[in-house]
Amino acid sequence: MAHTQSHLLALDPVWDEIRGDAAHAVRKAPAMGAMLHAGILQHDRFDDALAYRVAMKLASDEMSAQNLRDIADDVYASDSKLALDARADLIATFERDPACHRMMQPLIFFKGFQAVQAHRLAHWLWNDGQLDLAYFIQMRASEVFGVDIHPGAQIGKGLMIDHAHSVVVGETAVVGDNVSMLHSVTLGGTGKDEEKRHPTIENGVLIGAGAKVLGNITVGHCSRIAAGSVVLHDVPQMKTVAGVPAKIVGEAGCSQPSILMDHMLGPMD
Repeated sequence: MAHTQSHLLALDPVWDEIRGDAAHAVRKAPAMGAMLHAGILQHDRFDDALAYRVAMKLASDEMSAQNLRDIADDVYASDSKLALDARADLIATFERDPACHRMMQPLIFFKGFQAVQAHRLAHWLWNDGQLDLAYFIQMRASEVFGVDIHPGAQIGKGLMIDHAHSVVVGETAVVGDNVSMLHSVTLGGTGKDEEKRHPTIENGVLIGAGAKVLGNITVGHCSRIAAGSVVLHDVPQMKTVAGVPAKIVGEAGCSQPSILMDHMLGPMD
């Protein structure tokens, strides 16, 4: 049984493709060799490369890359779900972002993907009671990526944050699976309540650039929030909302808006 489990763990087509991308990139641009060997090719597993990349991006004079790498390695060894969710995020980015042409790009270059993985690490530490370490990672992710996600926020798998600049997600926010959002999105609160005070974003929602979703409200699954909207009330499932304040302007336009990434308001809207 142990041999069978080990064999199954070794089957990782996502990691195989990332390594293939890196090897090809080194042949095309030898100057990238040292970076891609350190970041990808020297590692046997995706989990190890992910821990290395997160540690390198978050390292500072206050906490070394090796210290952060040890923390990440321990967390990934304790909970395999984090690396599985990271694979889902990576695939989501590859499939939804037309600027992503290779599997290795999110891991090496895309700060939206990297910021989400930093959050997943911080969230695990938060739930484990290591609050100060979680806050440190949140702080460094905000400084490095311009993305501020409170370590208490709950985020599902398959999240894509495109461009990612100035994204803010509050402590009690809940984000479902297969959500897509663009830059300058805020999932914020409207008061100083210590209980649930941030939005719940259900599965498959698409949130346009600059949208603000505020308060303890729910955005129903597979809905769309138009760019620049300010959402202050619940959004029914499979609807499009737009405006300040946001109002329902039509249906979602398709069954999977977060995957198709269609932001245009059509005739029905």
